[in-house]
Amino acid sequence: MIPSSHHPVLPRTLQQFDQLPDAAHVDVRTVAGLFGISVPTVWRHTRSGKLPAPRKIGAATRWNVAELRVILAANAHKEC
Repeated sequence: MIPSSHHPVLPRTLQQFDQLPDAAHVDVRTVAGLFGISVPTVWRHTRSGKLPAPRKIGAATRWNVAELRVILAANAHKEC
């Protein structure tokens, strides 16, 4: 089955985020999916300090899973 534009396929790292070790790193599309924001908004939040700074790994830019989990947990507590 070919995915339609109405039902985009989630990146594998987003589907399996809970199983990733804290030392893992994920790409910008995964970060956008985790927070329900667009890729440009990920970059804006990174510049403003709302999201942690990414790391360069070779030519790739990646965010640390443990740092993202801290922010997700803090956001969850604010909603309660």
